[in-house]
Amino acid sequence: MSIKKILIANRGEIAIRVMKTAQKMGIKTVAIYSTIDRNAPHVRFADEAVCIGDPPSNESYLLGSKIIKVAIDLQVDAIHPGYGFLSENAAFAEEVEQNNIIFIGPKSEAIKIMGSKLAAKDAVKDYGIPMVPGIDKAITDINKAKEIGKKIGFPILIKASAGGGGKGMRVVEKESDLESQMKRAISEATSAFGDGSVFIEKYVASPRHIEIQVMADTHGNILHLFERECSIQRRHQKVVEEAPSSVLTPELRSKMGEAAVKVAQACNYVGAGTVEFLLDENHNFYFLEMNTRLQVEHPVTEFITGIDLVELQIRVARGEKLPIAQKDLKIKGHALELRVYAEDPLNDFLPSVGHLDTYILPEGKGIRVDNGFEEGMDIPIYYDPMLAKLITYGETREEAIQLMISAIDRYHVEGVETTLPFGKYVFEHEAFRSGDFDTHFVKDYYSPEALKGAKEQEAKIAAMIALKQYIEDQKILRLPIQ
Repeated sequence: MSIKKILIANRGEIAIRVMKTAQKMGIKTVAIYSTIDRNAPHVRFADEAVCIGDPPSNESYLLGSKIIKVAIDLQVDAIHPGYGFLSENAAFAEEVEQNNIIFIGPKSEAIKIMGSKLAAKDAVKDYGIPMVPGIDKAITDINKAKEIGKKIGFPILIKASAGGGGKGMRVVEKESDLESQMKRAISEATSAFGDGSVFIEKYVASPRHIEIQVMADTHGNILHLFERECSIQRRHQKVVEEAPSSVLTPELRSKMGEAAVKVAQACNYVGAGTVEFLLDENHNFYFLEMNTRLQVEHPVTEFITGIDLVELQIRVARGEKLPIAQKDLKIKGHALELRVYAEDPLNDFLPSVGHLDTYILPEGKGIRVDNGFEEGMDIPIYYDPMLAKLITYGETREEAIQLMISAIDRYHVEGVETTLPFGKYVFEHEAFRSGDFDTHFVKDYYSPEALKGAKEQEAKIAAMIALKQYIEDQKILRLPIQ
C-alpha cells in the first residue's frame, strides 16, 4: 500500500514529531488546527493545513467525521492520530477504515478490547499473564464488594473500567470506607467517561510502573523494544520516564517482554503499542493495561534502540514486514525524559496559563527536545498543558542524569510556571539517583516547601560563587602595573 500523504489528527509537539519522520520518508503532511492554534508551529511545519473548528477540543480536534472529510477532500492516504484526542477511539479508527483511508495504528477491534480494562483482562486471561488478584467483572453491589475485599485483603483498589489518568480510582484502606469510596469512584467514572462500571483489585502497596513497548506487523511478527520506567507520577500521571529501568534483571526483562508480546497476540495487535505492568517490591509483575497508540514517552525507547518508532508505524501501516528481529535488538546507553508542563509545582501542579515571554530551549549532544511552542505564544487553556518533552541520552544512567540537570538549567521559560524545577528536584534526589523509588515518590519526598528550599539553597550558592568571583576580580584590578 502506498502512502504519499498523511493527515496528523493532532496538535503540538506530537504533530511535529510525526511530520518530521514523514518528511524524512518523502511523505507529504496535512495539519489540522483550531482557530486558537492558527499560528502554532505544527501548522507552519506541515505542507498543507486546514482549520477544523473552534478552540474547545469537542468543537475541533475531537470531530472525527469532519477530520475524515478533510482527509477525503485533500486525497490523504493515511491518518496518524498521535496520542490523546482520537488516538484510542475505536469508532474513529473504524470510520477511517470504512472510508478506505489507512489508520496508522491498530485495528478498531483491538482498540475496543484494550480500551476497556475488563475486556482486556478477559482477552489475556488464557495466555498465562500474571494479574493483580481481584474481580474481573464490573460491580455495583456494596455487599458483594465487601465480600471480595475481605477475600483478597485490604487495602484494595477500586478502578473505573473505562478509566485513565487516575480518574474513577480509589484506594480503600479498610472495610468501613468502602461504601463512600465506591460511590465516589462510580460517580467520577460516569462524569469522566460516561461509563460508571468499576471493578476491584488488590492494592499493590509500593509498586513500580514498568511498561513494555511492542511493535507488530500484519505478517504475524511481534517485537518488544524493552521497557520504560514510569514510576515518577503526579495525580497518577507520568512526569518522568526512563529507559531502561534500573531494577530489571535481564531475566525479568525477557519475561516481561514475552508477556507483552502475548498481550499483543491476544488482541491481534498491529502497529506500536505499550503494555503496562505493575512491579511489586518482590519483583513480581502484573498486567495493568495496554495503550493502543504511540506513547508520550516513546523517545527514550528510540534513544536506547536507535529505532524511529514513527517510521516503523508508517512502514507497518503500508503493509511492510518489520525489518528487524527480536535477536537483533540490544539496549545501548540510557535515556531520560521530563515532561515540561505549564503547571505550577508550588501550587499542586495546577495548570499555569499565560504568555511565553521567554522560551529558550537547551541544545547539544545527547539532548533532544520534542517541542510544540515558541517564544511569544500564549498557552491555550483548552488543551493538555504540556509544552514539550526534554529527553537526554548518555552511555550510563549517571551521565544521562547529569546531562538532564544541565539541560534543565539551560531551558529558560518566563511568563508561565513549568515542571522544570520539579524535574530538577527529582533528578537531584538521592532516592531517584539510587534507583530506589516507586510510584509514591511525589507523596514520600516532594513538597512545595522542599522545592522552595532547594531553590533557595541554589540561589545562595550562586550568590557565593558570584561574590568569590568579584573578590578575585578586585584582586586582579589592584595589582600594580609592571
